[in-house]
Amino acid sequence: MNQTSVCPRFEKGMRIVSKRWAGLIIHQLLKGPQRFCTIETALQISGRLLSERLKDLEHEGIVKRDVYPETPVRIEYSLTDKGRALAPVFREMEKWTSVWIELDEEPAADPLTK
Repeated sequence: MNQTSVCPRFEKGMRIVSKRWAGLIIHQLLKGPQRFCTIETALQISGRLLSERLKDLEHEGIVKRDVYPETPVRIEYSLTDKGRALAPVFREMEKWTSVWIELDEEPAADPLTK
């Protein structure tokens, strides 16, 4: 098999999920449908950037936007079948990070300030 025939798809997939905040948004939506403000608060992301990423992911068919004609209008974001198909990838990433990724330690508290 010609390796170059596989690389463009893999590269495009990596570009989609590794775009700044995209992977974290997908990970958040794996928990189920959520409103914009819930995602924004959970990820501590700017509204402008979240809106941009959600549009990108919607364009790629990974996220869908549902508008409920209530007063006030309710909008929820959720993963499509294509987005939910990423769940095993993210579960494996979680396993990998729990074994191989160390978090930077918080600076030790100064005992004189207690």
